[in-house]
Amino acid sequence: MFGRGLKNIWIANDCEEIEGLVEERDKVAMKLEVAETKLIKLANTNRIKSMKKGGQSNEPLGNPNETTGESGSMAAKWVPTNKRPTHRLKPLIGKKVDTINWCRSELEKLIPKVDALQAAHRAGNGKFIPSVFVEFYHQSEAQSAFQSLTHHQALHMSPRFIGVNPEEVIWKNLKITWASRVVRNIVAITFVILLIVFWSIPVGFVGILSNIKSLIALAPFLSFLEQVPSVIFGLIQGLLPAILLAVLMALLPIILRLAAKFSGAPSLSAVELRTQNFYFGFQVVQVFLITTLTSAASASVTSILCKPAEAPTLLAENLPKASNFYISYFVLQGLTISSAAVLGIAGLIIFRLLGMILDTTPRKMYKRWSTLSALGWGTVFPVYTNLAVIAITYSIIAPLVLGFATIGLYLIYLAYRYNLLFVFNSHIDTKGLVYPRALQQTTTGAYLAIVCLIGLFGIQAAPGPIVLMVIFLIFVVLFHISLNSALEPLLKYLPKSLEAEEQSLLAAEDGVVAPHSSGTDKGSHVASNGMTSSTDTARKDLGPAPHKKPNFITKFLRPDLYTDYHTLRRLVPRGFADIVYDPVTERDAYYHPSISSQTPLLWIPRDSMGVSRQECHHTGKIIPISDEGAGFNEKGKLTWDAESARPPIWQEKIYY
Repeated sequence: MFGRGLKNIWIANDCEEIEGLVEERDKVAMKLEVAETKLIKLANTNRIKSMKKGGQSNEPLGNPNETTGESGSMAAKWVPTNKRPTHRLKPLIGKKVDTINWCRSELEKLIPKVDALQAAHRAGNGKFIPSVFVEFYHQSEAQSAFQSLTHHQALHMSPRFIGVNPEEVIWKNLKITWASRVVRNIVAITFVILLIVFWSIPVGFVGILSNIKSLIALAPFLSFLEQVPSVIFGLIQGLLPAILLAVLMALLPIILRLAAKFSGAPSLSAVELRTQNFYFGFQVVQVFLITTLTSAASASVTSILCKPAEAPTLLAENLPKASNFYISYFVLQGLTISSAAVLGIAGLIIFRLLGMILDTTPRKMYKRWSTLSALGWGTVFPVYTNLAVIAITYSIIAPLVLGFATIGLYLIYLAYRYNLLFVFNSHIDTKGLVYPRALQQTTTGAYLAIVCLIGLFGIQAAPGPIVLMVIFLIFVVLFHISLNSALEPLLKYLPKSLEAEEQSLLAAEDGVVAPHSSGTDKGSHVASNGMTSSTDTARKDLGPAPHKKPNFITKFLRPDLYTDYHTLRRLVPRGFADIVYDPVTERDAYYHPSISSQTPLLWIPRDSMGVSRQECHHTGKIIPISDEGAGFNEKGKLTWDAESARPPIWQEKIYY
C-alpha cells in the first residue's frame, strides 16, 4: 500500500493488563525508595543525637562499605524495630507491615511478570487495536502517504497524523473507533459551549458569598452564619470568594483539556490545539463580550439567540461605553503580567518552600532541580489573542485603545521573550501550529468591529453606511474563507518545492551541481531519518543573503522576498540536528511505554554508618539500587551532588 519506502510498522496493542502491572511495579519501587531513604535518614539522625549526648563511644560506627550480615542489621544499631518504616495494606483497617520487607517481596513477584508480558508483546502476541504507526525512509515518502487517500470507505484509516512524537501519544485514545470518535467530538463541543454560556452561574455564586447578608435574606436557613465570630465571618465574606474564584479559574484549563482528550485527540499536541480553540471561545465570550454587555452570561446569550437582529444593537450600545475600562485594562494587564512573569514568585515558592517540605528523597530533589517550568500553549495564547481581539474591535470605535494596547502587549512580549529563552521549557511540540491559529483567531476582532459599526449606523438610521458595511462583511467572510483554504495545506503538508530548494542548497554547500531528482533516490542528500547528512565533499558556506538587509517596513510588506526559505536556511547551521538512534531506541520508539519500560533504578543517600551499603546489597538482589551522589551534611540534612558527576538516575534525553 505504501510502496518500497516503508521502513517500520508498529501495530498498537491493547496494553491494559501490562500497563496496570508496570504502574504497580513502579509504585511499589518508589515506595521502597522512600522507605529506604527514611530508614537511613532516621539512623543518621539518631547517630547525630547520640554524638551530641556523648554516646558515640557506646555505639561505634560500622564500616561504611560493609554489606554482609542480616538484612537491616546495620540499621538496627540506631533504629529500633518498632521505628522502622511501616504502612497498612488497606487504609486505616489494613494489616500493618514493614514497608521495606513487603516491597521487596512484592517486587520479587511483579518484576518477572512484567518482563514476561513485555517479551510477549514484542513477539506480537498481544491484542491489536485499530491504530498503526508507520515509519518511512524519507520525509518525502512519509508526506506522500500522509497526503494520499488510504481507504476507499469513508472515515476508515483516518484521521491521519504526521510527525507524532512518541512521548506525546495518548495511548488510551488509540482504541477509539471512528464512529465513537465522531460521537465523542460532538459531545465535547456541546459540553464546552454549555460551559462557556453558563460559566457565570458558578462565578455568580462565588460573588454572592461576598455579600452574605443578602444571601441570608434569600436563604434564611443560613442565618446561623450570623452567629459565628466576626473574624471568621470576615474571612468567609472577604477571603473565601477570592479563593474560590481563583480555584474556578484554575480548574477551567484542566476541564477544557479533559474535554479535548475525551473528544479523541490522539496526541498531547492535538489536545493543546483543540484546547486553544476552546479557551479562545471562552475568553472572547466571557472575558470580553459578557464583561462588556452584562454580568449575566445566560441572559445575554439567550436574548441574542432568541433575537439575533438585536446583537449589533447590543454591541453598538455597550462597546463604546467600556472603552475607558479597556484602556485601564491593557495598562494593568501589561504591568501585572509582565512584572509577575519576570518576578516568578510562584516558581520561587514552589522551588524553595515546597522543595524543603516535599523533597524527601534524592530523586525528588534532582527532579525539582533539573525540571524547568512548562508552558501549556493551549491556554497561554488565547489570553493574549483575546487582548488583540479587543484592540482590533476598538480600533475604529475608540482608536486611543490601540496605543495603550501596544504598550501593554509590548511589555508582555518582553517578559515572555526572556522567560522563553531562560526560564520556561516546552514539553509539547505543536510544530508551531499554535501561532498561525492564534493569528487566524485575531480576525474575530475584525468581525466584531464590523458588526458593531453596523449597529452604530443602525442606531443613527443611516441606511447607506449600513449597506456598505454589510457588503464589506460579506467580502471579509469570503476573503477569510479563501485565505484559510489557501494557507491550510501549507500548515499541514511539506511542499515538494521546499524539498527541491533544500537539495539545491545542500549541493551548493557541497560544491557540486544540484541533482535533478525527487530526493528519494540512493544518491540523495536526505538521510533516512529526515535529517540532512554530510558527504565527503568539502563543505562551503552559503554566504550572505542574495539581497540587501531590509528595513522593518520592507521586511513586513515583502516576506516572500526577505524571509523566504533561501534566506532563513542560511541561519540554520548544517548538521546541528543530526541524530543517530541506537537500535533499541529505534525498535521501541512506538511501542506502548509499558512494553519498553525498564525496571526503575532506586536512588538512596549514602551514610557513614554503612546502612545504605547493606540496604543496597540486599535490595539490589531484587531491583537495581545505588547510593552514589547523595548523602548527608554535618547537620544531618539530605543533600545530593549537583556539581560533579551525573546522578545514577540520569537518562539521556531522546530527541525524536
